[in-house]
Amino acid sequence: MHYNINIFIIKWYCVFYLPVYFIRKGLYTSLKEMAPLMKGKLLDFGCGAKPYKSLFTNASEYIGLDIEVSGHSHQNENIDVYYDGKIIPFQDNHFDNVFATEVFEHVFNIDEVLPEIKRVLKPGGQILITCPFVFPEHEKPYDFARYTSFGIKHIFEKHGFKIIDQRKTGNYVEVAAQIFMYYINYMLPKKPFLIYLILFQIFLLPIIVITSILNFILPKKLKRDDFYHNNVVLAQKL
Repeated sequence: MHYNINIFIIKWYCVFYLPVYFIRKGLYTSLKEMAPLMKGKLLDFGCGAKPYKSLFTNASEYIGLDIEVSGHSHQNENIDVYYDGKIIPFQDNHFDNVFATEVFEHVFNIDEVLPEIKRVLKPGGQILITCPFVFPEHEKPYDFARYTSFGIKHIFEKHGFKIIDQRKTGNYVEVAAQIFMYYINYMLPKKPFLIYLILFQIFLLPIIVITSILNFILPKKLKRDDFYHNNVVLAQKL
């Protein structure tokens, strides 16, 4: 099924058609809160279609950078600059902040790329990233890694960044429900869309509703956060 980029900007009605509802909701909630911290000249690293650009209202300039060969087509994506996967084509200390969402799992040479990101960041500049922990393989064959919260923290500190804020989206209850939803969604016919939409209300909407209720009533210790969807990290160049 083909989705519009609006699946990233979560509204209440997304519960009626979005099979990755819990993943997208968790990411959107965190990014909506943290994006206003990113001021000045901003680099969207691995920008794709820039789905979260509207959240960065305090950025004076928004530059989208992406690699030319990836696991999806760049058709209809508003990419400003392409790079070779190694050297970011900007001078030292060029950007105030960097944003990268769901990109690091596709970067096989992270120990080469993160120093490049640091190079183009101004002293004291910040980087805001998200990367998955529990998520299916995607953009094949360019899906290389999953990071624990400890792993992603280690990588940033290893390359001279200070962690300002680190969060996990989702919990054991949401992840278990989301995995089950993936499985059911794979089985549903995607065309015609109207049929899919009807089947979604029958098979997937009840899971979303029940999981949301459980998420509200269960105490934190029962929901657990060692099984989660995504890492969200805000770090600062030292």
